[in-house]
Amino acid sequence: MRIQKSTVVPFACLVLFTAGCAKKKVAVAPPPAPSPQVARNVEHERVTTPPRTTMDRSQSTTTTPKSAYPDAATRARIDQLLAKIEDAYFDYNKASLRPDAMKALQADSTELRDILKDYPTYKLTVEGHCDERGSAEYNMALGDQRAEAAKAYLVQVGIPSAQLNVVSYGKEKPVCEEHDEACWQKNRRIHIVAMSRPQGQ
Repeated sequence: MRIQKSTVVPFACLVLFTAGCAKKKVAVAPPPAPSPQVARNVEHERVTTPPRTTMDRSQSTTTTPKSAYPDAATRARIDQLLAKIEDAYFDYNKASLRPDAMKALQADSTELRDILKDYPTYKLTVEGHCDERGSAEYNMALGDQRAEAAKAYLVQVGIPSAQLNVVSYGKEKPVCEEHDEACWQKNRRIHIVAMSRPQGQ
């Protein structure tokens, strides 16, 4: 079969033209789109993350610790209340609270309770004392019983037990040194003192 030249030339041009067009249409595939999970996380961070300056201001106002020790004005008021709560006195060889002792402990103890609840680590000490009669060992035990009796009454008023320490001095710290009943009665007592200021505060 004979192919004419006039037919071959246009056919060749057609093939070259088609090949050139095909090359122009080839495009580089675009990079894959981020997965839905990644896109969601980025959006979540954009919505929920607050500005850093706002967070720092909030933390500075809410994390300031309150002092566990009362300030000077509060300590002065505590001292006034303790001075008004008279020493509670006891009968000879007894550790039970008499009516006059309970009345002495009751005076202003409600306000004292309300102050102490704001300072849960602040403590009072209830001291137990005895007169000069009897052995040192016996009076130490009796003084402890008297201090515990007073503490139990103050706990009943509402002062937390953890904020009340007890100590017995027996007959070692008399307020009176005469050798008669009037003096001995003054020594058979409990006395309440406030916690001393911790060093560095």
